[in-house]
Amino acid sequence: MNELEILGVHRNKKFSPNHIGNDDAIFTQTAKELEKLGCRITICCEDEFLAMETVNYSKIFTMARQKQVVAKLQELEKNGTQILNSAFGIENCFRTNLTNALNNANIPVADSYIVPTDYQGDEVFDKIKGKGYWIKRGDFHAIHKEDVSFAASREEAKEILREYALREIPDAVISQHLIGDLVKFYGVRGTDFFFWFYPYDNNHHKYAEYQQINGNSVYYPFSAEGLQNTANEAAGVVGIDIYGGDAIIGKDGDFRIIDLNDWPSFAPCRDQAAGKIAGRLYERFLNNN
Repeated sequence: MNELEILGVHRNKKFSPNHIGNDDAIFTQTAKELEKLGCRITICCEDEFLAMETVNYSKIFTMARQKQVVAKLQELEKNGTQILNSAFGIENCFRTNLTNALNNANIPVADSYIVPTDYQGDEVFDKIKGKGYWIKRGDFHAIHKEDVSFAASREEAKEILREYALREIPDAVISQHLIGDLVKFYGVRGTDFFFWFYPYDNNHHKYAEYQQINGNSVYYPFSAEGLQNTANEAAGVVGIDIYGGDAIIGKDGDFRIIDLNDWPSFAPCRDQAAGKIAGRLYERFLNNN
């Protein structure tokens, strides 16, 4: 059997806030695991990929997020190139797209509404129960810390929207602030791999603000299998295989997904995850499915 020749398109550092080294590590380890399976791997960065006049690979694995790169990958995908995660799935993880997809599929999520950044009304805020709001950049992933901001009041929320408008961000997602335990998860759809943990316990600095707002973990009991099934379903809805995200566990054990990402860093479980990711890629590339 001829070995599979695969192109890997790395994520630009700009799109790895707080996780540059971790994103490098999971991508490199996955490539090494694919080589162990007999694949011949070529790696390039997003800018190098954009500069290619022709792409002579029928199989590509990627962590890319740059919009021009995603668009180029989508054109290749339309013409038969097999790409994982799917470039269409990557675009579906842009915040507004993700919100629409999960809402339409009835995935349990925080109540969320998409608004233009010039929105200064009260109707959306009137619909959201509880205290406080999360304002999230809608047109893309979070790149800067301010792209996901907590607002204690609607006045504060509107000020954040105005700041987004000044940055020429066209739309935003306003989400309900949920009370409960924050858990982070990583998964590989089509495999048994699923890892979850309490980020506060790991001194995960990205979540320091949330911990200040919501308090320490209470460790409410919940069904980890149920979370895995729901997370896999959510990943299937947006069309990605390699994913991660966040959920809030309520005091009665119910959970809601508050974020879902295409191919995150898998930092706390990288050694276990890399082989599972490579196995999933290999299986799909080998079977052209």
